[in-house]
Amino acid sequence: MSEEILINVTPQEIRVAVLQQAVVQELHIERASARGLVGNIYQGRVCRVLPGMQSAFVEIGLDRAAFLHVADIWCAPGEEPRPIERLLYEGQTLMVQVFKDPLGTKGARLSTQIGLAGRFLVFLPQETHIGISQRIEDEAERELLREKLQHLLPDAEHGGFIIRTMAETASDKELLADIEYLRKVWSDIQAAAKDAAPKTMLYHDLDLPLRVLRDFVTEETDAIVVDSRETFLRMQSFAGEYTSAVTKRLSHYQGERPLFDLRGVEDEIEKALARRVDLKSGGYLILDQTEALTTVDVNTGGFVGGRNFDDTIFKTNLEAAQTIARQLRLRNLGGIIIVDFIDMDNEEHQAAVLAEFKKALSKDRVRITINGFSALGLVEMTRKRNRESLAHVLCEPCPVCQGRGELKTAQTVCYEILRDLLREARQFDAREFRILASQQVIDMFLDEESQSLAQLGDFIAKPISLQVESQYSQEQYDVILM
Repeated sequence: MSEEILINVTPQEIRVAVLQQAVVQELHIERASARGLVGNIYQGRVCRVLPGMQSAFVEIGLDRAAFLHVADIWCAPGEEPRPIERLLYEGQTLMVQVFKDPLGTKGARLSTQIGLAGRFLVFLPQETHIGISQRIEDEAERELLREKLQHLLPDAEHGGFIIRTMAETASDKELLADIEYLRKVWSDIQAAAKDAAPKTMLYHDLDLPLRVLRDFVTEETDAIVVDSRETFLRMQSFAGEYTSAVTKRLSHYQGERPLFDLRGVEDEIEKALARRVDLKSGGYLILDQTEALTTVDVNTGGFVGGRNFDDTIFKTNLEAAQTIARQLRLRNLGGIIIVDFIDMDNEEHQAAVLAEFKKALSKDRVRITINGFSALGLVEMTRKRNRESLAHVLCEPCPVCQGRGELKTAQTVCYEILRDLLREARQFDAREFRILASQQVIDMFLDEESQSLAQLGDFIAKPISLQVESQYSQEQYDVILM
């Protein structure tokens, strides 16, 4: 399957789109004002230990203290796990690495187990074992890779490694270069840590364009197109030193039309922010992202094809399975995800839809766990969340509805105002009451609710005047005592 990676660079932000068969599959955005922290290593200082939660808050120089759970504190092999109050104390300094960016009101998540990523390997300086990526499923291939790396590692040198999927086609020379590079990085970090003050950054991960070369490029990647000459030259230099096979696939786009416009990426970004996603068959998805979880609802919509109703449902669910997997990647939706496929009575259809869904999800770079259909006909799954979703990066809650997605009707607001007027009239002896509200609410008072307003005016025996405030939203109003 042909794959392209497009990189759009501006001084404010860098955007990366991964396309397969000319269709956008992934979007990554990194802003100069809010670079991701995952992979960064800090000299942290413990500011609070919480035995009841078996966790601690650690200051690393950010606005909010980061969070460290006892399960993320490295223990030597064979060492008995101990409660956090016996491992940490307030004021203690320790080296920590960020494995999850701050999300919403939550601080960054930390670990004391250090992992340094290269192109083919992840170096674990505190470990001694060799692990294999779960994506490499063939047992014979796994054992072959393990033996190959063990042969390359000197017995006297310590440290463990995880073999990444891209190592399957790596030569001995490339693996040795990766080992040498990662050991040098770790040596520099240790040297910096000796004299570093608390809350100092000891190491920061590569920026997005260079991470593309390290983490995204595979054998299927035909081209990496960059629209910034400076970034192109930097990527070319990095590729020449660490991933020479990629150099010839790098190109600098110099066209007048913006790269993302030319390839339809801007349109896909807009679609990825919408609540509704239309399917080619005429069906559609509704995606709702909440604090606790994300729900995906599948609907047949206008699709009436197929020999019978069961066949229509089956085809809609099969198409939805592919589309949902792509939308999860595009929108970077993580945490708990509940998918409500259209109910299927046929168990073979259920099994086929689930198999198609798992196959589509297997393309994801992020770790996913998925369960079968529940008793209620729902598919429950989790997708590892280590950075904000696309909507949280690009959008903010609506100031009018505060994120509800709904507004009180003009009639509802009218009745609220009438209750407020009555309350004010009983408390204060005003000469007149003036209502300041939006055009829609004032129109309602002048038309459908004019009798209600007149009745209240007679009841309180005070004149009531109306004034349109064009800057007010439909729910905003004020009652002024004259």
